[in-house]
Amino acid sequence: MSDQTIKKRTQETANKLFGKGIRMDPPFLMWKEFDKNLANDFSMFITGNLYSRTVITMPERQMVACAMLAAIRARDELRLHVNAALNVGCEPKKLAEIFFQVASYASMPAVNEALEVYHDVLKERGEWPIT
Repeated sequence: MSDQTIKKRTQETANKLFGKGIRMDPPFLMWKEFDKNLANDFSMFITGNLYSRTVITMPERQMVACAMLAAIRARDELRLHVNAALNVGCEPKKLAEIFFQVASYASMPAVNEALEVYHDVLKERGEWPIT
């Protein structure tokens, strides 16, 4: 696959995931400050190759990402990916259920943090309360 094709796919996938909703700087901007070429390589691999795969759907991929980020208590990344999950059509009640499921494997404090992040994102997007 050509670099141009990967760059185009990276941009298209990034727009689907992060093109609307909350506004925050993606980690890519920080990566670029340290090493622009490596940042581009990371972005093309993560967004252009991994996140654009079709073995699982984009909503399924985002639900997996949200569950893992909740479990490791990565609040800023979770905020970014909760927004992306909503952008690609994840059902809000399913995301809440995923965060409750984290209790079995990570802890109730992880659930509480995830729900707090989720609540904040929904409020910022004007989508709270969920129905």
